[in-house]
Amino acid sequence: MNSMTYKGYFAKINFDERDNIFWGKVVGIKDRITFEGETVDQLTEDFHNAIDHYLADCEREGRIPNKPYSGKLTLRVSPDTHAEIAAAAAHAGKSINKWVSDTLNKVVQSH
Repeated sequence: MNSMTYKGYFAKINFDERDNIFWGKVVGIKDRITFEGETVDQLTEDFHNAIDHYLADCEREGRIPNKPYSGKLTLRVSPDTHAEIAAAAAHAGKSINKWVSDTLNKVVQSH
């Protein structure tokens, strides 16, 4: 997946072959923030400007900006699955948190 981060905000990057531009959209927040550029440098600059503009707008309007993901994820699994995860983590010599994080990263990176 092509992505960028700035000030904790995460954006997915796409390429529009018809218009020959890169464009991105910030994901993980309710507000809509998009940006574009013909080169990677232009795309990066527009992304930074879009985030800075968004934060300034929020401050000017007295509203709280949507926060990017915190990195904390709470999930519920069955007791049996929990036990299997704990065993797999122990076998790998990792904490449950580290094992789950590493496993999820592998899955995400494979797409």
